[in-house]
Amino acid sequence: MQHEALRVFDRVRLDNGRLIMGFSGWMDGGDVSTGTVEYLIRKLSATKFAEINPSPFYIYSFPGSMEVASLFRPHVKIEDGVVAECDEPASTFYCSPPHNVVLFTGREPNLHWREFAECLFSVVSMCNVTTACFVGSFAGLTPHTREPRLFSAVSAETLRPLLKHYDLNPSAYEGPGSFTTFLTALAHARGLELFSLVAEIPAYVEGRNPKCIETVMRKVAAIFDLPVDLSDLHALSRDFEKRINDLVKESPELAEQIHRIEEDHDHAVVTAKDDELKTWLEKQGIRLD
Repeated sequence: MQHEALRVFDRVRLDNGRLIMGFSGWMDGGDVSTGTVEYLIRKLSATKFAEINPSPFYIYSFPGSMEVASLFRPHVKIEDGVVAECDEPASTFYCSPPHNVVLFTGREPNLHWREFAECLFSVVSMCNVTTACFVGSFAGLTPHTREPRLFSAVSAETLRPLLKHYDLNPSAYEGPGSFTTFLTALAHARGLELFSLVAEIPAYVEGRNPKCIETVMRKVAAIFDLPVDLSDLHALSRDFEKRINDLVKESPELAEQIHRIEEDHDHAVVTAKDDELKTWLEKQGIRLD
């Protein structure tokens, strides 16, 4: 049964379809979540076929400091005194029937998580989707000079072989949860196999991270057998890493800390140095998720 907040413009029916999801907000550092899905939408020439009405699910005004309130307010654009744009949060579904895939990009809902999940499950049922994947990221002690480690959580034991086959580290997280984890907890009862693919990205690098997006894209393309040419993304990744390397050369202290992170990463160890690194990063105003 279609949820009332779901707007469908074109009915889509796939053959054991796949759904790939990206959310801005909680797990979108380096734009890995939204950036990966937006890249797929372009590369697969996917077309919009449904969206979720934002009104029931988002807070537009939140009491507190301007920095906090600005995280919730709609983005507006005023040109020469005329209001040109006032954008509500968009939660949009795209489809590429030749590739048997649905793509979703949106903002993590503030309210009514279960009802938002029902909108997603409505699309899953309508499109005959049987497997879904959330792509995302978290900031950690990992160097920009190495490929990010990939972690996963799954909706059922039957998906564990997928983790091993594609070299995904099983997550061992405990703490505040994301909407996608909430969705994963509900998925099995709804007959949907859902897994996450989450990259650990360098905490000291701000802005869009094409290198981490490329790593996630390659893994997604392999898992779902998507014929995507990543040469343009690879070129962006090389330029990105070179720019970061040039900036690091200007800060010997940062270069030293990154070298220590590289050593731990290469030896796959967690040592007491981690606490020292975290303290140093916090002093630079760099927050770890």
